[in-house]
Amino acid sequence: MATMKRVLRRSSLVLIPLSLGAGLWLERLFMPLSFLFLLSALGGMHSRFEQRAVREEEVVLIASLAAIAAVSRVPFAAVPGVQPTSFVIVMSGVVLGPGAGFMIGSVGAFVSNVFLGQGPWTLWQMLAWGLMGVTSGWLGHRDRELSLAALCLFGFVWGFLFGWIMNVWVAVGLFEALNLEVVWTVVVASFFFDLAHGVSNVFFLLMFSRRWRLMLNRVIRKFGLFRNNAKRIPVGGE
Repeated sequence: MATMKRVLRRSSLVLIPLSLGAGLWLERLFMPLSFLFLLSALGGMHSRFEQRAVREEEVVLIASLAAIAAVSRVPFAAVPGVQPTSFVIVMSGVVLGPGAGFMIGSVGAFVSNVFLGQGPWTLWQMLAWGLMGVTSGWLGHRDRELSLAALCLFGFVWGFLFGWIMNVWVAVGLFEALNLEVVWTVVVASFFFDLAHGVSNVFFLLMFSRRWRLMLNRVIRKFGLFRNNAKRIPVGGE
């Protein structure tokens, strides 16, 4: 079983370029091929997380943060581009690591759509927010004395990256033909939404990142969680 899971994880890396290349060649098959890519990528990451030795307390913390990420999205659903969910995911990834960041991002996207509506876009949101959590974990691991300015820049950039990933869904889901004109139209149309997402990320990080860092680090130290990440104190010193 373990060997099979390893094969599935590695095959997902092959399916990414194959699905994208084949989809561009066979435009009408781009939608099902893209979903195949999404399912294989998400399944591989979740399978990898399940194989790790994770304590029950760590699972509870991840589930709690995923719930907070999901619920925080609902009140702002009527405000275009403002996503406090991204703030929760970024801070969770920076402090807890890439694995936890991915789970919080992907699960938070799925749970929030229980309230806001499930659809083909859900998988894309799970991927986008999951990757946000993963890269946040990499950022925290790479820079143990992460400055607030660097964190805000990271959040701002991810406002656009998230939008560009979702633009792929819009292009393949709402247009019959996929070409550069369609892609450019979608990117331009989403610019102000992506800008609002990036600016709101910076606002939430400026206002609340220090408090969240202190809170999460206290929980980690009190219960001895995520010991592999215990030496990392992101966003500056205590």
